[in-house]
Amino acid sequence: MNVLICDDSGFARKQLARALPADWDVTLHYAANGLEGIEQVLMGHGDLIFLDLTMPEMDGYGVLETLQREGLRNKVFVVSGDIQPEAYQRVMGLGALDFIKKPAAPETLSALLKQHDLWQAKGAATAHDTRPAGQSVSDVGSLDTGIKISPEVRDVYQELANVSMGQAADLLARLLNAFVVLPIPNVNVLEVSELHMALSAAADSDTLSAVCQGFIGAGIAGEALILFHDSSFKDLARLMNHQGVLDRNAELELLMDTANVLIGAFLRGYASQLDTPFSQGHPVVLGQHRPINELINTNKSRWRRTLAIEINYRVQDYAVQCDLLLLFTEDSIATMNNKIMHML
Repeated sequence: MNVLICDDSGFARKQLARALPADWDVTLHYAANGLEGIEQVLMGHGDLIFLDLTMPEMDGYGVLETLQREGLRNKVFVVSGDIQPEAYQRVMGLGALDFIKKPAAPETLSALLKQHDLWQAKGAATAHDTRPAGQSVSDVGSLDTGIKISPEVRDVYQELANVSMGQAADLLARLLNAFVVLPIPNVNVLEVSELHMALSAAADSDTLSAVCQGFIGAGIAGEALILFHDSSFKDLARLMNHQGVLDRNAELELLMDTANVLIGAFLRGYASQLDTPFSQGHPVVLGQHRPINELINTNKSRWRRTLAIEINYRVQDYAVQCDLLLLFTEDSIATMNNKIMHML
């Protein structure tokens, strides 16, 4: 049987391949986005597909819709960090066999493969070669434990953020009873001047309200920053069933509630994957209804060279949008690089 792992993260592809039963007699194929996935299917390489949802070019929903539209009967397990109830309902409605929460545990995969009569244990065997065809061991690259990060290490950070982002979105979706549209996280090492440009680019709203919350763990420290688009307050109040006048105090309460959900859930998910609990400081309001340049200039002394993770959350069918930025200190990068070495 030909098995296709379709995910834009090379780390996620390898992680999933390692978690499959070692005695499963299949040929593994890989695709980095939905369009590549469809090409692999048309080549006969996707009897069973492990499919991510959040990908460039064509996302997982697009793959499922294409398979359904073309009458292709490939079996599909969705493996995603987006664990919102509506995401589950949508993929099952599009014909997926099942939905697996990232990161997929070996016992979860084995149980589902047994359940769908796709594998039966045969005893000890060698592990699957997790490298895509044509990739040698030397292609993996070496870890730089300094401030620079290789593409392979950046890919790991992006996948950790993807899983954490999905957990935060699930809580927000349940709070608002709405669907949260998720992007591909941006991960970059930035100088302070570049960080200012990134913050400006992240916020295309005229005015914003912002909350910052520090966090610290074993050798890891940073700040989480929520940039909330002021045009979002009206719909957010409606979704949260706010009663009464929507004044600055009411907006501040909505802002803090949203920040607590997104920052708290993201940091818990990230800390769990790094196996490093974080202590969180008290949230600080950086400003309300202010242009992004004012927010940056007022607080620029807080930020230095940093590893920045940027995520834009948007609520489908509502004018609700905010940016979450995780800013890790320069000293934290070497510690985190060391922690993820065993994942590569």
